[in-house]
Amino acid sequence: MIFAVSPLVALPVAGLFYCLIQILAAIPWLMVVFQIDRRTLRSLLPRAAAVLIVGAVLVAVALFFLQDKELLGTFGRWYALLLEMQLILDLFVAVFALMLRFWPRGGAVAVAAFREWLRHPLFWFVFVGASFFLLVSPIIPYFTFGEDMKMVKELGYDWLMLGGVFFAVVAAAMSISEEIEGRTAITLMSKPISRRQFLLGKFAGILLAALLMTAVLSVVFGLVIWYKNLHPDDPNSVYASPKPAEDVASALAKWGDGPANLGRGITWYFVDASELFPGLVLGFCQVMVLLAIAVALATRLPFILNLVVCVVLFFLSHLTPVLEQVSRNRFALVQFVAKLFNSLLPGLDYLKIGNAIVLPTPPDPKDFTIYVASVTFYALIYTAIALLFGLILFEDRDLA
Repeated sequence: MIFAVSPLVALPVAGLFYCLIQILAAIPWLMVVFQIDRRTLRSLLPRAAAVLIVGAVLVAVALFFLQDKELLGTFGRWYALLLEMQLILDLFVAVFALMLRFWPRGGAVAVAAFREWLRHPLFWFVFVGASFFLLVSPIIPYFTFGEDMKMVKELGYDWLMLGGVFFAVVAAAMSISEEIEGRTAITLMSKPISRRQFLLGKFAGILLAALLMTAVLSVVFGLVIWYKNLHPDDPNSVYASPKPAEDVASALAKWGDGPANLGRGITWYFVDASELFPGLVLGFCQVMVLLAIAVALATRLPFILNLVVCVVLFFLSHLTPVLEQVSRNRFALVQFVAKLFNSLLPGLDYLKIGNAIVLPTPPDPKDFTIYVASVTFYALIYTAIALLFGLILFEDRDLA
């Protein structure tokens, strides 16, 4: 039996709770962006408390007057989107804080590389271009006889991966090559920064910039999937909330319909986001592997040649499994070359989510989680090998 709580208590408490979460999530990244130290933060606490009270009152009033279940669920999803964006920024604040704490010199190089490429026009060109293609993907006619959602998801994952790969490879090839050829790398080496810290710091900074792009684009991708679910190919289909969202709404029912429906929308958003997460991990593993290869090659090759080699490796890595399968028991030489390339090149074909999307039924969650974890571990090992190879090449490179 559910005992209802008085609206005079439930709505202000709910408003205070929802606003407090957003304010707490905003503190870390606001302190970094506006260079707020702890002393200044203490002086701003009364203002933050006033904002919290005003926000809680506004949310309570909105929950009192808004009774529409679908509208409150929509507000809950937008609330969760804002919270997700803040949590993404907080994640980067924590990563850089830990990096500067335990790896100060390499972390300083990583922070400088991250800031450099975050301000670079290439970052925003790729971000805007990928966002445009993501936003237009749900309105393109695919003529798939009711399977448009699969096409939208597969294309969305591909755009996220290709945007990250293009940005990371170009940034690594350009940044490290220019540092070496422009003799600015030797200036850093004159400071207490080793070659290992320089190369790994550059890799970490560009990788985190690509991760930020992927994370923000994933939010755009989530909005695209939400829109496509609201406008399905089958007019008779209903976009029903998942069971975890209904469980949360039932648990919050004693606080009133407003907090319960808002909580349903918030949970609904994060459940949908969690369904996209495995594909994002697999796509970003491709970004990480190709970035490591580009960083290693940039120690010896100029920008254009590095870019060409990475493009060739990308296509060969996806084609060699197909060539090996087609040439089996038919073309011995082609099969030998395909097996050789398949052994040396990264298995990017294993890092594709498309095979799981096109299945008539979703894969078993447990087995799919094990698969994603195993191929992610494989990508980490290949990345470490590529970086080790790059450190060996960079060790005796003449910088003068």
